[in-house]
Amino acid sequence: MNMQDIPFGTTDWQDVEKTVHPGESGVAYWRTRNFGGIRVRMVEYSPGYLADHWCVKGHILLCLEGELETELQDGRRFVLKPGTSYQVADNAEPHRSRTNTGAKLFIVD
Repeated sequence: MNMQDIPFGTTDWQDVEKTVHPGESGVAYWRTRNFGGIRVRMVEYSPGYLADHWCVKGHILLCLEGELETELQDGRRFVLKPGTSYQVADNAEPHRSRTNTGAKLFIVD
């Protein structure tokens, strides 16, 4: 990640418009800001959310609320609780998210 030409600024995430992204089940609400080639998101998954695809995008993801299960395509599973994060490179390990209870995440990619 190369961070250049980004002036200092603050974001009040409540002021950023939500977009709706249906999953295989449940829904994700994204609040997104772009800074050059870097996307920063506050994401909320509804209870019962299951992603509708295997993601190959790299992320740094921090769980803020709830509980998130991340499944890798090779079968490994990881549970993230508030204060837990993961990182994965682009095209490294396909992954998808699910949550029974709902979750709120901060994601940089």
